Amino acid sequence: MGEVIKIYKIAIGGNPIGPKEKRGDNKTPEGTYIIDSRNSESDYHLSLHISYPNERDKMRAKALGVSPGGDIMIHGVKNGHPWAGAYRTEFDWTKGCIAVTNEEMEEIYKLVPNGTIVEIRP
Repeated sequence: MGEVIKIYKIAIGGNPIGPKEKRGDNKTPEGTYIIDSRNSESDYHLSLHISYPNERDKMRAKALGVSPGGDIMIHGVKNGHPWAGAYRTEFDWTKGCIAVTNEEMEEIYKLVPNGTIVEIRP
């Protein structure tokens, strides 16, 4: 893989132990994904969609007989709640997404083009 550009302190899903396996498990995917789209009109400041589920995730979900889920984003805090950025890692609220402060999200949104590889580690 390429060079690490930056590391962020993030908020993740409400069930943080182990990789995401199915829709509604409140887990954040773990592994290597790609930024595949962006949303400047997001309810959570700005957002970048990651390529979950990948083929490995789909195979695991199929073996378990469940839906892998999807719509996993890297995003800022909920619009209208800018004060929440300081507390974003104090409790789990993302339902499996990855949250950073609005300022960090603005930086990421500007610097990270679609197609960028993202590694999510526990």
